[in-house]
Amino acid sequence: MFQNDATETSLKILFFGDIVGKPGRKGLKGTILGLIEKHGCDLVIANCENAAGGFGLTVETAEELFNAGVDVLTSGNHIWDKREIKDYIERTPELLRPDNYPEQAPGNGYVIVHTREGIKVAVINLMGRVFLGLFDDPFLRAEKILAEVNRKTQIVFLDFHGEDTREKVSLANFLDGRISAVVGTHTHIQTADERILPGGTAYITDAGMTGPTDSVIGVIKERALTRFLTSIPQKFDTAKRDVEVQGVVIEIDKKSGKSLSIERFKEGYPKKDNYERQS
Repeated sequence: MFQNDATETSLKILFFGDIVGKPGRKGLKGTILGLIEKHGCDLVIANCENAAGGFGLTVETAEELFNAGVDVLTSGNHIWDKREIKDYIERTPELLRPDNYPEQAPGNGYVIVHTREGIKVAVINLMGRVFLGLFDDPFLRAEKILAEVNRKTQIVFLDFHGEDTREKVSLANFLDGRISAVVGTHTHIQTADERILPGGTAYITDAGMTGPTDSVIGVIKERALTRFLTSIPQKFDTAKRDVEVQGVVIEIDKKSGKSLSIERFKEGYPKKDNYERQS
């Protein structure tokens, strides 16, 4: 954990890295209350773009996560994989798609919500462009959003869904001192570079994955290996074994919006010896 001196005027955000399929949903539901209690968290955010069968999100899986206690769901390049989500995202402001999709895309890329104590927190979702596609500039879009949300709150959390580490680090430094936290998602591999940048922005390149670790980033190992060895497309089914819940807890000063600490977490769920009987 990296932290500065905490104060009584702070709040904590619990963030779950990319949820992968049913094993990931089970892991989140089995640990969320314990993590909230352990860390004293005030707001829960989770990336959900792989929550339904490893690709995309359905209405049923979205409701399952909200009912489990998640306050805001962020996403990424797989958000449209299930067609039914297009209508649902329009009427559910707490389900975000990256804001730098074209304006014609349904849904929103940021939302202002209230913590359990009534403190306003802005949650933003953006997509990286390197290796991912033709999206609007996340740097300029972030500045535009901050100009709007800072009229209402100084506490701003960003899920930056990106492939390239350089792009993630660059955006965090670009926004340092103007945003509370920049948390990377998408690679499903938790990095060990959590820190508070000089201006007070919490940062980690990737929060990791909530899903089966006996896999290739959530996919059955044999399918992924066959793809690499033969270059023949495979059906990428979600693995089941050795589920881990990964993410970060960030403490933020309520008045300034500066981060005081960022801590990685990684918890197995359930125990390895009984997971197969439950799956």
